[in-house]
Amino acid sequence: MNKKIVFITGGARSGKSLFALAEASKINGKKAYIATAEALDEEMRQRIENHKRHRGDEWITYEEPLKIADVVKEIEGKYSVIVIDCLTLWLSNIMHSNLDISYKIENFVDTLRITCHASRIYIVSNEVGMGIVPENEMARRFRDMAGFLNQRIAEIADEVYLLVSGISLKVKG
Repeated sequence: MNKKIVFITGGARSGKSLFALAEASKINGKKAYIATAEALDEEMRQRIENHKRHRGDEWITYEEPLKIADVVKEIEGKYSVIVIDCLTLWLSNIMHSNLDISYKIENFVDTLRITCHASRIYIVSNEVGMGIVPENEMARRFRDMAGFLNQRIAEIADEVYLLVSGISLKVKG
């Protein structure tokens, strides 16, 4: 299979994950799902369980809040398709862990660009730059870094989709 990175962005609850799973499910073979969310409270635990049930048994789930580049390196080529959901949660995890954000982003981009040749990869991220300017420094920094991260992924992606109210718009590819 030729290298194929598909980037899916849009607002919260816009249908990004459902779109990614629907498209990825069309591909024959083994399927992996890299989840970046952490069950830090009961409501989030329920969300994670609901997502797992919705995916079904054909998906192998890797829960990794910080080291997604390492997981991609480990599993790429062992699966026909990989879904990574979602980069904005991953970015939030990095920020809360006080890790070097720029390094983590560039390491992930390099992993995708250099390592990924056998698996088709769908990457989900929130578009957070379409709203008002946040009132505090941390929120502005998150918005800025999310915009930078999304730009870097869109740059190397073969296809880019924007999801609005459950409707996909192909932006690139």
